[in-house]
Order: sequence, then C-alpha cells, then structure tokens
Amino acid sequence: MKIVCIGHASYDITFPVEEYPKENTKNRIQKRVECGGGPASNAAYLLGKWGMPTWFLGIVGNDEYGEVIREEFKEVGVNTTYLEVNNRVTTTNSMIIVNTQTGSRTTLTYRPEEIKMEPVDLDFKPDIILTDGQEIEQTNRLFEQFPNAVRVIDASRPTPEIIELSKHCHFVVCSYNFALSVTNLTKEDSNHHYQQLMDEMKKIFPGRVIVTLEEKGCLYESDGVLKRMPSLKMKAVDTTAAGDIFHGAFVYALAKGYRLEQTLQIATITGALSVTKIGGRYSVPELEEVMQYGKSK
Repeated sequence: MKIVCIGHASYDITFPVEEYPKENTKNRIQKRVECGGGPASNAAYLLGKWGMPTWFLGIVGNDEYGEVIREEFKEVGVNTTYLEVNNRVTTTNSMIIVNTQTGSRTTLTYRPEEIKMEPVDLDFKPDIILTDGQEIEQTNRLFEQFPNAVRVIDASRPTPEIIELSKHCHFVVCSYNFALSVTNLTKEDSNHHYQQLMDEMKKIFPGRVIVTLEEKGCLYESDGVLKRMPSLKMKAVDTTAAGDIFHGAFVYALAKGYRLEQTLQIATITGALSVTKIGGRYSVPELEEVMQYGKSK
C-alpha cells in the first residue's frame, strides 16, 4: 500500500513548564524540545517509522529548520521526493508552551497565507491520501488524478475550503470543535447531543465521519448505531500532536485492512500513549508497544 500525506510541515520548539506563565512576566525555563511538526507531517513520520511506504508532500524553506525536517523523514524512511524546498520562504515555526502538570499546550504558529506548493505530478498511484487541508490546490489535484485512492482528511480548521474538501473524502476524521462549528451546535455531554451531532455531520459529508473527543474518546457509527470508542487513562505531560498521531495510526490500520472498530482502537491507543512524552516526533510510540498494549486490554 502506497500512502501520500500532504499538508502542513513546521519546526516545533516546545517549552515545558510546570504552570502556565502569567501575562506580562518574565520566565526562565530549564529545557526546550525541538523537532518537526504539522498534522500531515507527523502522521507521515509515524507511518514511515511503522514501516509503511509513505511520501510526504508539503513545503519547507531552504534553511536549517527545513533540513532537520528532511533528515527526520529520511531516518524513518519517508520519501521526500515531493517535499518542496523553496528558497523564497522560511520554514514555518511553531512555539509551544506545554503545562506538564495537565498536558495542555498553547501553540503559536506563523505561516503566511501566500506560502503554498507548486503543482506536482506523482510518478506512481497512491492507494491512500491523507490530507490536513493545508495544501488545498495540490490536494484537489491529487483527488482528481487518483479517484480510486482512499481519501482521508484530518479536519480541524473549519474553513470553507476545508469543509468543501472534506465532502470529497471517504473518511472525515475531525475534531469535536470542527464538528460543532460545521453543525452550529453547542457543546454538550449527552448521548442525545452526540447523536444529533453525528446526524447533522452525515447530512453534510457523504463519507464516513469520526469525531475525536480528546479525553472522551471518539464517536463513530457501526451498522447504523452510534458508538463511542473510549479513551485510555494516561498521565498526560504533553498533548501536542496526539491528534496527528491518532490520524497516522488510523491510516496505518486502514492500509492493513483492519475493521473500523479495530482501526479506531489502534489509533486511540497510539494517541493516548503519545501524551506521556514531550515533543510531537518524540512521542510517536513503537508499533510493537501499541500492539502489545492492545493485546493486554
């Protein structure tokens, strides 16, 4: 199975703190963690690390940060033939403050809107395409060129372009906030609310919808019945990239032919294990660890 991940690539600098800094104060930290990041980029890294033939499409600058990202991909076998290295842009940076007591993170990312990939044509047929909606034009080209590929979207930003793109995907794996924004519903924790949410999402998106609920697990339908895959109880120190890693594991299990419930179980375990470590790339667990954890449950 050949997998293409297309979208946002950034260089993350994470500052772990024991409590969130107060506004208008100076704070000295003892540690920082640096690595590549970005939703589709992190998913591609996991897929490469887990031994799947994976290509990443995106854009980085011809700078030190872009070089690190390319080297990280190389280390896990991700093909970067179609990763554009552009002399006119600088690699996107994300500054992340992580409260290690709660695992919550606050992210600041700067990426000018005019940064986008030049059109490229692949010299192979992908079996699965995972997009995070960052490179809309190139993603639409891929969808048109390879109509038989399974299309999966990591939908978190409810922009009109990403909502429209999601309508052309076989699997819409979205955040709860994305679903709330699209359906115009308000946040609530009840079975009736979740059923209403899924019903409204199905009216908009013809593909299969999975709604991630962070610590509450994820919503999905099986044989017309709404179900919730429970999350795992972990001591979270950094939730950065947990969703990206969930999506990468989801695509891995999909490519391996697992049933939906098994696929979601693998993705849920993987995302949960990731929050116990700091830094997106560094928190990708080994495949053996995930599978062993699944057997023990």
